[in-house]
Amino acid sequence: MPIRALIFDFGGVLYRTEDTSGRARWEQRLSLAPGALESEVFDAEVSRRAAIGRASTGEVWAAVAHKFGLNDEELRQLQRDFWAGDRLDTHLVEYIQTLRPRYRTAILSNAWPDARQFFIEHCGLGDKVDEIIVSAEEGIAKPDPRIYRRAAERLGVALDEAIFVDDMPANIEAARACGMCGVLFRSTDQAIADIERCLNSAAEKH
Repeated sequence: MPIRALIFDFGGVLYRTEDTSGRARWEQRLSLAPGALESEVFDAEVSRRAAIGRASTGEVWAAVAHKFGLNDEELRQLQRDFWAGDRLDTHLVEYIQTLRPRYRTAILSNAWPDARQFFIEHCGLGDKVDEIIVSAEEGIAKPDPRIYRRAAERLGVALDEAIFVDDMPANIEAARACGMCGVLFRSTDQAIADIERCLNSAAEKH
């Protein structure tokens, strides 16, 4: 089948932590191993529930504050520093624009209930893709095959007509098992090159 759509993960692909110094300061303050704060926030049980819409973003941070004994002001400082090093990959966003309208495009993100507002208001992505699919709104998350099928349905394509880009190997493996062309993100240039190879390969078959 020809490729008709491209689907991109958000965190770790379109939006990445380029400066970890703010998190490192809190890891020292909280006696955590280097890199452990990210896991404390994203891998906690309440975070996993938030990713399928069964807990709020506020509940995630309340759990962090409770675990580490932070007052309201300390929690605000931690949140500010935690996100301070994150950057939108404008080069990749510009590349996505070159694909449209020839291809349908989407963001498919395992994210908390307020993610759509962040994507649109903070990152300006509302008109940069055709669809935004957020796990918290769907009640299912990658690598559940149902969310890949749902993304393809929203875009009006078959699974084998889509390329999926993600930085998590398990999510790529699941997408490939569904029939998608999976591109594991390691860097912007690498991902674009791999996408182009997928597009060219599909074109050559037809």
